[in-house]
Amino acid sequence: MKIVKIVIIGAGSASFGVNTLATLLREPALRGSTLALVDLDAKGLALVHRLADRLNEAWHAGLRIESASDRRSALEGADVVVCAIEVGPREELWRLDWEVSLRHGVRQPYAENGGPGGFFHAARNLPPILDIARDMERVCPRAPLVTVSNPLPRLCRAVAKYTSITPIGLCHQIGNGYAMAGAALADRLAVEVPSVVLDPEAPHDPAYWDTKRRFAAQVEERLDIKAAGLNHFTWMLDVRDRRSGANLYPDLRARVLRGPPGYEPLTRDMLRLTGYLPVPGDTHLSEYLSYAHNPVTRPWERYNLQLYGLGSRRARPRRPVGSDRASRHSGERRPGAVAPGAERGRLRGRAWHRARCASLP
Repeated sequence: MKIVKIVIIGAGSASFGVNTLATLLREPALRGSTLALVDLDAKGLALVHRLADRLNEAWHAGLRIESASDRRSALEGADVVVCAIEVGPREELWRLDWEVSLRHGVRQPYAENGGPGGFFHAARNLPPILDIARDMERVCPRAPLVTVSNPLPRLCRAVAKYTSITPIGLCHQIGNGYAMAGAALADRLAVEVPSVVLDPEAPHDPAYWDTKRRFAAQVEERLDIKAAGLNHFTWMLDVRDRRSGANLYPDLRARVLRGPPGYEPLTRDMLRLTGYLPVPGDTHLSEYLSYAHNPVTRPWERYNLQLYGLGSRRARPRRPVGSDRASRHSGERRPGAVAPGAERGRLRGRAWHRARCASLP
C-alpha cells in the first residue's frame, strides 16, 4: 500500500476517536504514512497525541503523528478524512429531540437517527459536516469523507447531494452482531461469554464496551457474518463457521427465539417475521419502524421501549459517537453551538484516555 495521509477530525472522541486511532495504528500496510489528529480542544488533543505517540512506539507502527486544532491546515494533502464530531450539548439536545416529538404525539425511544428526532439531530450536525466537506473540496477534493457521526445515513446523503466529496458511513454495529451470535452459540464455538455481556442490567461504561469488543473479536475468529442495512438498522444475512463453512444461521435463529422472553423482544419478533436477525438491539431498531411509535397500539409497552435517559439500563446514556456532554462542563456554551468538547467527547472519556496513557509502557 502506498504511503498516505489520514486525517481524524474529532480525534478526541471518547468512543470512535480512540478506536479509530487504535485500528489505524495496528494496520501494517500503513507503515510510513501520516496520521493527522484534529480536535478543537487543545488539552484533549495534546492528550490524544501523546497516546498516539506511545501506541505508535509500543506497536512499532511506523506512522508519522501530527496534530492541529485548525482542520484546514491538517487537510492539506489528505488522502482520507475520518470525522467523529457532534454538536453539543449532546445530552441536553438529545433529550429535547424526543421531548419535542412527544409533545406532538410521536413517542421515540431514542430519537437519534429516525423520525422527527433524527431530523432535529441531522439539522444540528449537518452545518459542521458540510463545512468540513466544503473545506475538503477546496483542499483535498479527491479524499473520501469517512464519517461515524450520527444520524449517519442522513449526513452521508447530504454530503453526497450537496458537495462533490464521496461520503462513506462507517457505523455498522456488526461487532454487536458477533457478540450476540457468540453468546447464543457459545457451546458450539467453544467460547466463554463474559458475564457483563449476559447481564441486561450491566452499566454501559468503558469497561463494558472494552469487554464486549474483545468478546466480539474472539467470536469473529470463529464466525463469518455477512450483514446489510443502514446504520442502526443492520441485519444478518448469512452466518457461517469460518473453519468448516457450515451454515450456523438455522441454529442461531432457533436459539435466539428460544431465549428469555424479555431479551430484545422487538428484535425477536422481527427475526420471527422476516427470518433475519437484526443487529442493533430494540431501541435503535425501533427508530426505523413507524409501528413502534403507534399511539393507539402503544407497542412500547409490549416491548419495554423506554425513553432515552429515563429509568432503564438500556435508556441510560451510552456515550454516543463523538458526544459532547455539556452537563459535565461549565455550561458556558449555548445549545446548538459546536463546542470545544464536541470534537473530543465527554470528560469521562478524557479520564479514560489518561488511564490508557498511564498504563502504556
